[in-house]
Amino acid sequence: MATSNLSHQIPRPFPTACLSFRAPSAAVNTRRHSPPPLQPWKCRKLTLKDETNNRFKWSIQLSLVEQSPPKSSFDMQELVAFLNDDLPHLFDDQGIDKTAYDERVIFRDPITKHDNLSGYLFNIALLKTLFRPQFQLHWVKPTGTNEITTRWTMVMKFALLPWKPELVFTGTSVMGINPENGKFCSHVDFWDSIEKNDYFSFEGLLDVIKQLRIYKTPDLESPKYQILKRAANYEVRQYNPFIVVETNGDKLSGSTGFNDVAGYIFGKNSTAEKIPMTTPVFTQAVDADLSKVSIQIVLPLDKETKSLPNPNQETVTLRKVEGGIAAVMKFSGKPTEDIVREKEKTLRSNIIKDGLKPQLGCLLARYNDPGRTWKFIMTDAKGYMAVPWTSEYTAKL
Repeated sequence: MATSNLSHQIPRPFPTACLSFRAPSAAVNTRRHSPPPLQPWKCRKLTLKDETNNRFKWSIQLSLVEQSPPKSSFDMQELVAFLNDDLPHLFDDQGIDKTAYDERVIFRDPITKHDNLSGYLFNIALLKTLFRPQFQLHWVKPTGTNEITTRWTMVMKFALLPWKPELVFTGTSVMGINPENGKFCSHVDFWDSIEKNDYFSFEGLLDVIKQLRIYKTPDLESPKYQILKRAANYEVRQYNPFIVVETNGDKLSGSTGFNDVAGYIFGKNSTAEKIPMTTPVFTQAVDADLSKVSIQIVLPLDKETKSLPNPNQETVTLRKVEGGIAAVMKFSGKPTEDIVREKEKTLRSNIIKDGLKPQLGCLLARYNDPGRTWKFIMTDAKGYMAVPWTSEYTAKL
C-alpha cells in the first residue's frame, strides 16, 4: 500500500501572485500617517531621536499601505474547473483558451523559459510539431491564495529520429493568478525525474538526452498501462486488467514451464485454437523469499476468460489479472538470478525511500523467449522488474 505524500511536496521558487511594480496610488490617504506637528520648544523640547523615531514609524505604516495586495477579482473554483476542462486540449487541434492567460505570462521548466504569451504559445506549438505529445491531466487543486497546482503525465515521440524514441515526463505545474484580472500570469513546471528544476537545469537536459537512446521491444501486443509518475530510477504505472496463461516455474530468471504455456497458445488446448503471441513473458514471485514462482504468457487483450479454450494440461491454468499499481525499473542485459534479485532489491529500496510501501513479491517481464540461451540474444534482452501494491497510491499521488 502506498503512502506517498507527493501532493504536499510541491517546490515553489517564487511567489506565484504576479507582482506589479507601480507608484503608490493617489487614492491612498497618507495624512493620517504623517508625523505629529512639532510643539513649541517651551512646551517640550523635541530631540533628534524623537523625530527620527516618528519618521521611521510613519515610513513603515506608509509602506504597509503601499504593499497591501489588491482584492482578488476571480473565483478560484471556477478557475480550477476551467483548467480541468481546458488543459486536456493542450496539444490537440482545439488547443487551450489563450484568453485565460496574461499577455506577460511567465513560463519556466527545467530547460525552457518564456516571458510573454506569444512565447508561451510558441513553445506549445513546437512541442506539438516535433513530438506529438499525449497529455494526461491527473488532478487540479488550489494550493495558495493566488495559485493552482496540476499533476500530469506527458508522453512524446520524437518523430525526427528513425527509431522514434518515446520520452516520458511526469510532474506538477504551479499556475500563478494575477489577482487584478483573474488571468494566469505564471506557469512553472517541476519534473519528477530530476532534483534541480530551476532553469537552466543540466540535469534536466541530460534527462531528455537519455530518453533518446534506442530501446526497442518486439512489436507485439502488451498489457495497457498509464504512467502515473516517472522518477529518476523507476516508474509508477497503473495497469489495465489482462489475462494470462500460467504454470509453475522454478525461479525468477528461469524458463521452466515456458514450453507448457507456449504450447497452450500454439494449439495445445481443448479446441486446438492457435492464439496470437504477445509480450512480455512474466515470471512472478508472491512471497518474501521470491521462491514461489509462476511463469505466465499474456493473452490478447480482446479475449475473455469464458471464450478461451481450456488447457490440455492440468498444471496450466487461465487467470484474469485485475490490474493495479506497480513500480517498474527497466533494464537490459542477461537476466541471471543474481542480477534479477539485485534489481528487485534496488527497486524496492528506491520506492521505500520515497515513502511508498510495496507488497510482497515481484514480477520479471522479459521481451525475448526465456528458453533461448544464445549469448548474443540474451545479452541484448529487454525487460523490467515490477513491484506491486494496492491502488490506494492514486489517492495519495
